[in-house]
Amino acid sequence: MPRLIGLAVIKRFFLGVAGALLSSIGGAAEIIPAKKVTHYWVAASAGLSISGLSFCAGNLLTVSDKDSKEIYKIVLEGRRAELETYVKILGLAVPKKGRPTNFWQFLLDLTRPAAAMDFEAISCGDNAIYILSERYNRIAEVDMQGRGRWLDVMWSPIAKAQGYLQGYNLSGVGLAKVGDSFWVALEREPRGLIKLGPKGEIQIFTPPSVSELDFRGEPENLSGLDYYDGALFTLEPNAYAVCRRALPSLKAEWCLDYREHENSSELGYEVARTGGKGDGLVVGEKGIFIVFDNDNISRIQDPQDRRALLLQLAFPEGAR
Repeated sequence: MPRLIGLAVIKRFFLGVAGALLSSIGGAAEIIPAKKVTHYWVAASAGLSISGLSFCAGNLLTVSDKDSKEIYKIVLEGRRAELETYVKILGLAVPKKGRPTNFWQFLLDLTRPAAAMDFEAISCGDNAIYILSERYNRIAEVDMQGRGRWLDVMWSPIAKAQGYLQGYNLSGVGLAKVGDSFWVALEREPRGLIKLGPKGEIQIFTPPSVSELDFRGEPENLSGLDYYDGALFTLEPNAYAVCRRALPSLKAEWCLDYREHENSSELGYEVARTGGKGDGLVVGEKGIFIVFDNDNISRIQDPQDRRALLLQLAFPEGAR
């Protein structure tokens, strides 16, 4: 039995390497200035660092990386956005995890309580909600009554063996359920996309670079993910971009550049490099929504205002 398990791990490793090599072939994609539809300052969000978005049964849901006990909904009414509790999470104990494999992971374990799950992403499907713990690199399934359980699949040992997840708090930050599979975004240095198959298959891809995107000296990174209209959408915050990527190639078809909006005096936060970056992404018929995790940093225009920003962008003309 141990020999069989070892062979399975080796097979997954080489599948991931092959996927990464195949997906690393980049190409040209149109970079389109983003057109803002509207924006919202989310009431009752100050201090929560909401991060992650998903449409679920007609509700716009989100999670907080500061609160491990609730799933929230953002209620939009006219020009107002209000954060409310959607469901309390029940029965989700601290998951088992491997020992730290480097100093940074040891430091993270030392500086945060075990029950701090650091939820960074959310996705919906099959009458269930799925939330991603950045702390533990695990996906939890939560039913509509709030009962939670951890899914068995564990990708971090394979990702670490391939050079991912090496630094402090560099973990899974984006989640999208696509059919009976999941896609997980690994943040940076290096960034990656993991596909988790229904039978435990694990494949790791390097998203093809877009030569026209400018990360302005910052690491190429990923945060939010969503699946819509047959494509995977990636939020690439250090380039101020949302890219539509074709499946299975992951090649970018077009990218929206929202830098002008994030850096405006109207919408900007006081310390944009450490807070106020695009974190959660959801795509639907009404456009592209980004939530900004401001890490409790104040707005430029109003130093007393520490609410999260929800930005709604239009699809490029003629695209969906």
